[in-house]
Amino acid sequence: MNTNIQIKPFSKIDWPIISAIYQEGIHTGIATFETKVPIWDTWDASHIKSCRLKAVSGDKIIGWAALSPTSKREVYKGVAEVSIYITSKFQNLGIGKLLLSRLISASEARGFWTLQAGIFSENKASIAVHKSLGFREIGYREKVGKLNDIWYDNTILERRSKIIL
Repeated sequence: MNTNIQIKPFSKIDWPIISAIYQEGIHTGIATFETKVPIWDTWDASHIKSCRLKAVSGDKIIGWAALSPTSKREVYKGVAEVSIYITSKFQNLGIGKLLLSRLISASEARGFWTLQAGIFSENKASIAVHKSLGFREIGYREKVGKLNDIWYDNTILERRSKIIL
């Protein structure tokens, strides 16, 4: 992996590049059930503001990770769902693992005790990255969503914080 990768917070100013990387993920057909990238305001409202990270190589954003709440109920305030996307030219270089490890640290620093991920069962690389950082497979949802007339299963993973528990 390139040691010149920097992990930094991202904001609205980065959205054009972040959303383009998100669109790449949508085009794979195994990254999300979304079929189009939302506008910034919609995306912003559905993601936790304190845990938004970008991977930067030189002056280029090459990946991003963020958390979204799993529930509005107070009892679940420490539980969040992970999103992570790497631009195609920089996949399989360890950048996803670096981003996810920093996202875990950022989440723990902000009091999150459980991170969850629902990953297309066909997305073996993403499942492997999550497992390498302490996520465990807790089940799957069979034919949970239909995309382009194809039913997909989701593998469900979670990671409990070792710091908080």
